[in-house]
Amino acid sequence: MPLEITKVDPRAPCSEALAQAGALLQSGGLVAFPTETVYGLAARADSPEGMRRLCKAKSREDGKAFTVHVGSRDEVRRFAVDMGSLTKRLVRRALPGPMTLILPVPDPASTPVMRHLDDAAADAMFYGGTVGLRCPDDAVATALLQSVSFPVVASSANAAGKPAPFSGEAAAAAIGDLADLLLDAGATRYEKPSTIVRVTGSSFEVVRDGALDRGVIQRLAALRLLFVCTGNTCRSPMAEGLAKKLVAEKLGCAMTELPDRGVFVSSAGVSGGHGAASAHALVAMTKRGVDLSGHVSSLLDTEMLRQADHVFVMTGYHRERVVALCPEAADRAATLCGDQDVVDPIGGTEAAYDTCAEQIEAALRSKLEEVMT
Repeated sequence: MPLEITKVDPRAPCSEALAQAGALLQSGGLVAFPTETVYGLAARADSPEGMRRLCKAKSREDGKAFTVHVGSRDEVRRFAVDMGSLTKRLVRRALPGPMTLILPVPDPASTPVMRHLDDAAADAMFYGGTVGLRCPDDAVATALLQSVSFPVVASSANAAGKPAPFSGEAAAAAIGDLADLLLDAGATRYEKPSTIVRVTGSSFEVVRDGALDRGVIQRLAALRLLFVCTGNTCRSPMAEGLAKKLVAEKLGCAMTELPDRGVFVSSAGVSGGHGAASAHALVAMTKRGVDLSGHVSSLLDTEMLRQADHVFVMTGYHRERVVALCPEAADRAATLCGDQDVVDPIGGTEAAYDTCAEQIEAALRSKLEEVMT
């Protein structure tokens, strides 16, 4: 049958077109659709007919899986369990967006998506202990993927060996009658393919350059730790300094080299912004090889919380202030010492600051093992 082309609004696709596309995918059909990078050719991953047709359209006989496409970053957990800190950072910061993530999945049967699917569906989505995941930042793609209840895989909407299409017109010419329906939303935003990033443990590799350059990927992958207390003159500066020291020791570098290693550590206070580190804090940290002489108190703000991967607060009260200021940071904010508050040593003796520093350092040694794996 000839390809049916439906023009759609790139910002608000009509429900009738989405329903038609979803019904075709459900019945084993192929649908071409826009993303922010290229036009994709989609099939239902657990449909033998859909996968047969997609493999034929792409001349795919090597048994390799196709890239799984999801409608939101939250869906990633259906396909990849036991995500490490680096994967979580990239998912939170880069998705939805023009990045394809290749993630390790040693046992596809353990993933939520496979609970009611067979081996053929697993072969369509997983290959060599990995899964390729794409979450497009495109209104049409998002609406389509969120409208269906089954897993969807896709490749670029062109025959094997031909250029990927960056417009509806180019997609129509590239796929001809290989697909049943084309949702034509005009030109794609980037007119470049997605950047493919393979994550292995705590490291990543850019497999294919694309819409995001390597510098952007490095910034997205960076680990950002934020420590919060009241005035940012005692507890949180000591935590910041000790964290830098411990991370540098773990990475085998100087504290000044941490940004080059993709680690950024900072601190702030819910009532901060006044003065430097306290005298006793300076002494306590000097004993531990940390120099706080250049510290300047900072007032906590929303942007700090949005950027941070982990927000460690000194007390439950500080966590309440963090969540009130930035509700989206709630799942990333935790008291440094668990159920135990780090008591404010301000106004106390040098010994009180030493005790506080010891408590902070002991907690950090445990927490840093968690956030750096």
